[in-house]
Amino acid sequence: MSDRDSAAGSPANDRHTAEDGLSYASAGVDIDAGERAVELFAPHAKRASRPEVMGGLGGFSGLFALKGNYREPVLAAASDGVGTKLAIAQAMNKHDTVGRDLVAMCVDDLVVCGAEPLFLQDYVAVGKVVPETVAQIVAGIADGCVDAGCALLGGETAEHPGLMDEDHYDLSATAVGVVEADEILSPERVRPGDVVIAMGSSGLHSNGYSLARKVLLEWGHMDLAGHVEEFGRSLGEELLEPTRIYARDCLALAAETDVRTFAHVTGGGLAENLARVIPAGLVAELERETWTPAPVFALIAQRGRVAREEMERTFNMGVGMVAVVAPEDTERAQAVLTARHVDNWVLGSIKRSSEPKNHDLPRVALSGEHPRF
Repeated sequence: MSDRDSAAGSPANDRHTAEDGLSYASAGVDIDAGERAVELFAPHAKRASRPEVMGGLGGFSGLFALKGNYREPVLAAASDGVGTKLAIAQAMNKHDTVGRDLVAMCVDDLVVCGAEPLFLQDYVAVGKVVPETVAQIVAGIADGCVDAGCALLGGETAEHPGLMDEDHYDLSATAVGVVEADEILSPERVRPGDVVIAMGSSGLHSNGYSLARKVLLEWGHMDLAGHVEEFGRSLGEELLEPTRIYARDCLALAAETDVRTFAHVTGGGLAENLARVIPAGLVAELERETWTPAPVFALIAQRGRVAREEMERTFNMGVGMVAVVAPEDTERAQAVLTARHVDNWVLGSIKRSSEPKNHDLPRVALSGEHPRF
C-alpha cells in the first residue's frame, strides 16, 4: 500500500519574514498538517486490504500481486467522483460517508462487466488540510472498500490554497478489477425473453445533486438540519445517505445464475444507462408500476415542479443497479438477492425491436405511472 502523498515544501511552522523570504507555509500549504492527516487515517487505510497487497504505507506506488488460477485475466478500470453531494457534506460538517459514495461510483461500474474489484486509489483535493476532516473522508473510503471487498492501495491528498476555499474539498478515485476473458458480461449476451431485475437504491446515491440542491435549498429554502416527516430524519441526513455498493451482490448473482449483463444506474437515469447494455435490434420493456420511488424523489419533483422526463434523466428514481438474467433463472436470481438483503423486483423483459436494423430506435421503453408519485 502506497503512502498518501502531500505537497512538498518547507515545514508549516516556517513563517515568512523579511529576512527568511517566502516559504511553502506562507503560501498556504501546511506540510505538518498533511503528515498529521496521514497519521490519523493510516489505521483506516490498513484495514481496507487484501492478501495480494504488497508492502505498506510509505512507498511511492502501491503494489498488488495478481494471484490466483486465472486462465486469461482481463483487467478493468473505472474512475469517478462524488460530485456536488460534497457540498451537502461540507455544509453539515459531516465527512465520514462521502467516501463510501466515491467507492460505490467506481466499483459498481467495474462489476457491470463481471469484474471483481481488486483495489482503489483515491485523490483528495482540499483548500486547506484539516487532519481530522481528511481522516473522516478516508475512513469512509476504507468502509466502502471493505464493503466492496477491494483494497485501498493508496492515494493523494493535495492542498490547493488560493484555488479552493479552505473548507472545500473534492474527491475522485480509480478502481481496478479483474475478470476472466470468457466471462466478461456484455450486451452481446442479451437475448429476447431475458428478464430485467431491479435492485433498489438507498436514495439519490451520487447523482442529481445540483438539481436537488437548487430545488430544495435555493428555491425551497429548506433547512438541512430540519426534520422532514416523510423521511423520519433531517433533510441533510436523507441527502447524505450513502450510495449502496452492489459489487459483491452482483458477483454472487453472476456466480449462481446466468447473468447476461448489469447496468449501473447513475447520471442519465435508468433508461439511458440500461440502453448502454442492450444491443441493437432489442428493447427492454419496463413497467413503472412495479415500484414506488422513495419520498425524496417525490419531494424534489413537487417542490421544483420537475417534469417526470427530467426526473428520470437526472435521478435513479429508486433503481441503483439492474441485472439482465436468463428467464429460467429469474426466481433463483431474486432468491440470491433477497438472501443478501437487496431489495429487488422484476422490472420488465427483453423483446425484439419492431425494426431491428434501425440502430437509432430506443433500446429501453418505460410504460405506466409510478404508484403514489
